Amino acid sequence: MTDGRLPVAGAADVRRAALRLLRADRGAFAAVLALNAAAAGAGLAGPWLVGRIVDAVRSGSGVAAVDRLAPAILLCSAAQLLLARWARYTGHRFGERTLARVREEFVDRALALPASVVERAGTGDLTARGTADVTAVGTTLRDAGPEILVQGVQALFLLGAVFLIDPLLGAVGTVGLVPVSVAVRWYLRRARTAYLAEGAATSDVAETLAATASGARTVEAFRLADRRVAAGGEALEASLRTRLHTLYLRTVFFPAVEVSYLLPVAGVLLIGGALHARGTVSLGAVVAAGLYLRQFSEPLDAVLVRVEQLQSSGASFARVEGLAGAPRAVPPEGEAVPDGDRVDVTGVRYGYGDGREVLRGVGLSVRPGERLAVVGPSGAGKTTLSRLIAGIDRPGAGAVTVGGVPVTALTPERLRRQVVLVTQEHHVFLGTVRDNLLIAEPEATDEELWRALAVVGADDWVRGLPDGLGTRLGPGAPPGGPGPARAVTASPADGSRAQQLALARVVLADPHTLVLDEATALLDPATARHAERALAAVLQGRTVIAIAHRLHTAHDADRVAVMEDGLVTELGTHDDLVAAGGAYAALWRTWHGDGTPDRSGRAGPADRRAAG
Repeated sequence: MTDGRLPVAGAADVRRAALRLLRADRGAFAAVLALNAAAAGAGLAGPWLVGRIVDAVRSGSGVAAVDRLAPAILLCSAAQLLLARWARYTGHRFGERTLARVREEFVDRALALPASVVERAGTGDLTARGTADVTAVGTTLRDAGPEILVQGVQALFLLGAVFLIDPLLGAVGTVGLVPVSVAVRWYLRRARTAYLAEGAATSDVAETLAATASGARTVEAFRLADRRVAAGGEALEASLRTRLHTLYLRTVFFPAVEVSYLLPVAGVLLIGGALHARGTVSLGAVVAAGLYLRQFSEPLDAVLVRVEQLQSSGASFARVEGLAGAPRAVPPEGEAVPDGDRVDVTGVRYGYGDGREVLRGVGLSVRPGERLAVVGPSGAGKTTLSRLIAGIDRPGAGAVTVGGVPVTALTPERLRRQVVLVTQEHHVFLGTVRDNLLIAEPEATDEELWRALAVVGADDWVRGLPDGLGTRLGPGAPPGGPGPARAVTASPADGSRAQQLALARVVLADPHTLVLDEATALLDPATARHAERALAAVLQGRTVIAIAHRLHTAHDADRVAVMEDGLVTELGTHDDLVAAGGAYAALWRTWHGDGTPDRSGRAGPADRRAAG
């Protein structure tokens, strides 16, 4: 996964996964096999009885043999029809239950993925796997699986019946199938790779479209429409090439198979005619063998058609099952329990995919209840450090611990009770205001929700919504949505309001350690100041680590850590660092513009960008 893509399961892993699914519902699978075998057995009677009729007519039995055997043919055909229908019904129920297991496993695995893995892989790949690939697997389990079982069992029974009639005729029919096996082997050697490439190209298209749609405002602001259209066109061209390649494989495979069907029948009729002329085989046996092989082409054709679908869905299954090989956010059983809330960063190094180290041996300790501000120029590693403390990324070297336990060894549930990261990027889920808040604390009452909103200064605008906490949020929310809540088509939770909802979730979660990475960047100064002070009051006695771009945040902190080029270069109180005349003092002078510290923390008119 060096390129950020989610893994794809190997052929052996896919086989093991398929066997696991079969064992999970082995009773139904055994019933499907038994019913298919019974249906195929009933279908064997027809050609054999026709052969008996031919021999009886040739021996002079005449109409009496026909009258005696014809009803038996009718009964066997009816039995085959009923058994096949029952088998298909049972097979479809088995397929739907198995599909439900596949969907549940996929959701569980997707939710267990670390946030860093999802970010690097992109939402397009995960979306394509969870929609198109899971649907392809489901179609196969529901339709192709039962069909292959029915037709495959019938084909084996038909070929076995020819061997029972005469081993030589059975051998001739088997030799006639050699061209079919050659075509199948040619196709199978190429199909899996081709369909995996097609799935990857589909994911790239989805990722490109998702990135363009989510960044539509940026695209418009910087006039990047032509570039994004070109990128989308390239992704579609690549997808088209992979689809044309799989189409080429099908156009070679199916015509070759269709022509090959005639060879077994022709061979049996020629050899059978010669044997009958010598008196070795009866005419009825040759007719029955010919009918069996003629019937054999139908289930074989159905199986081979489904083989093509199996290759496509097999590649989809490999992509769905690939999530089992991705890193998981859930640690192994027997996790340690933190002893206290002290945060220690020891010799941490971290680099992204390009190999460049963003953090180069950072060491830092944050005492329980302390308010630490982390400042420094852009690119210094502040955000990376915040992600490591929150357990989103794993350090390449060194350790980040909470209460002496590595944050990566904690379950997500326990970790989020210990450390919560709040950034300037917030998501408003399609649902009510209440639903968006209950994510943090499902058991919270409406009174607690209003209290949390009041803490961050959001209660006024929420009360002004059509249905208060019951108002549906999210762009494009359908008018007259489910329940009593009326939909708000244009979400009121944009920008600063989305941040206020996120901060209200933090209040509800009530973590021991809070990491703020520009969490109030989109709020106006007065609102931001109010929200920060309110949070400080609510989290009294908790640890707060703030990635500060507004230096008034650093001014109010217990200590300030200055980061430069992936290292902590200064650490101390605001007054001590200003007096030291180092990097922080330079940032403070730039922030105020006149070199005079403002004890109120209000920023001067100078260029603030140097602080961030």
